[in-house]
Amino acid sequence: MSDFPAVTVAILNYNGRHWLERFLPEVLATTYSGAQYLVIDNGSTDDTIPWLSQHYPDVQLLPLHENYGFTGGYNRALPHIDTPYFVLLNSDVSPQPGWLEPLVAAMQAEPRLAAIQPKICWTEQRDQFEYAGAAGGWMDTLGYPFCRGRMFDTLETDTGQYNDFAYIAWASGACSLLRTETVKQHGLFQEGFFAHMEEIECCWRLQNLGYLIGCEPRSVVYHVGGGTLPQGSPRKTFLNVRNSLSVLALHLPDGQRIPRIFFRLLLDGVWSIRSLSQGDFASIGAILKAHRAFYRLWRQLSKQRKSLYPEGISAFPKHGFFHGSIVYRYFLRKKKTFATLIP
Repeated sequence: MSDFPAVTVAILNYNGRHWLERFLPEVLATTYSGAQYLVIDNGSTDDTIPWLSQHYPDVQLLPLHENYGFTGGYNRALPHIDTPYFVLLNSDVSPQPGWLEPLVAAMQAEPRLAAIQPKICWTEQRDQFEYAGAAGGWMDTLGYPFCRGRMFDTLETDTGQYNDFAYIAWASGACSLLRTETVKQHGLFQEGFFAHMEEIECCWRLQNLGYLIGCEPRSVVYHVGGGTLPQGSPRKTFLNVRNSLSVLALHLPDGQRIPRIFFRLLLDGVWSIRSLSQGDFASIGAILKAHRAFYRLWRQLSKQRKSLYPEGISAFPKHGFFHGSIVYRYFLRKKKTFATLIP
């Protein structure tokens, strides 16, 4: 590239010295000449801070005094970022040396792009897509996220089938490049989400405000995944359900908000019955707890929605939304890959 605008690569860390020790050298080996590096430490109780200071004194460190979660950690880092672009990067991500150039080039070419992600594959099996983003995030209109390359827990093998640039619904929080000025103007994450669904909320909000979200598969990174909360964790279930319902309350089009949330609550009930049949009582408790928390948040979310969209919301965003039920297509129609759902 002839023009290298500065980019801050912001890595959020919580007790993750082992991840930094493994992957930070690969991050620092990027070929992009305008890269700067920032580690946000979310109140770690391990030896991350002294280890970083000793081994990587040139990496900027922002120590926080407690664990503010994914949302709070990055929100507190945003005022310290003054480069035109910044990257959200999990500490367990292994990027290819030339990963940044295609992302920045796409941003430079399209001023309406607010966020863009690379193709994300699995560290342990590099020809397989990784859960948290794959080749770009989509949503159905009941708030269920899926990806080009990942439907629920079904991960596809990467054979180049999604190597085209695409406009999408959401870019992965595991690795994505954002336009700093845009995010500072409209806000980054919902602080109360703590973790999970925060990048989806941010991207849906930005699309409703007229921006675009993209995936550039010429950029490739590899992600371990599941390092914070394992799949099946009641805490993870609670955060996903509560936050997903909150996203719908904030951003669904006028006239569709109440019926779609009602139907989504019914599907959560079906999930609870299925969990009961499997003896998974922890998930049932997490779903019920999430619903109670959502009901308590309803008035606050409605007030925030009016502040965000004083003239209302007329329609879904143009890109990345499936106008049907992925639950029905996946579990009953057995549509297990993105290409069988979206030809």
